[in-house]
Amino acid sequence: MGVIFDSSVLVYLERNLNQIEKIIAGRENEPFGISVITVSELLHGVHRANSEKRRLKREAFVEKVIELFPSYPFNLSAARIYARVWANLAKKGIPIGSHDLMIGATCISLGFSVVTFDFRDFEKIPGVKIENFVL
Repeated sequence: MGVIFDSSVLVYLERNLNQIEKIIAGRENEPFGISVITVSELLHGVHRANSEKRRLKREAFVEKVIELFPSYPFNLSAARIYARVWANLAKKGIPIGSHDLMIGATCISLGFSVVTFDFRDFEKIPGVKIENFVL
């Protein structure tokens, strides 16, 4: 099984770089990656930085993440899962963030889990495997 990092974990790692070994320990043979949706969220954070110094620091971190981890696309398979889950949740009146649903659908389509600190929306997605690393 592979793992996709949610932006909440990557933001944490930006502030605590020495913690990445704890996440990967014992799982060196598993693929770790990010969703292209997460890439857009991280880049959004770069553009919202409140100082040039902070923007440059964030940008360097985000570019390193993009370099180190493969980016998984939101493709047709993920789109089909997204549409089905979104429709089922909407029928039940359950709101969900579109970005998290897209990331969750990508995970399901790949058979990957998502590692996150933000369970609120991911817990609503049937079939997504959620991992929380206690650091």
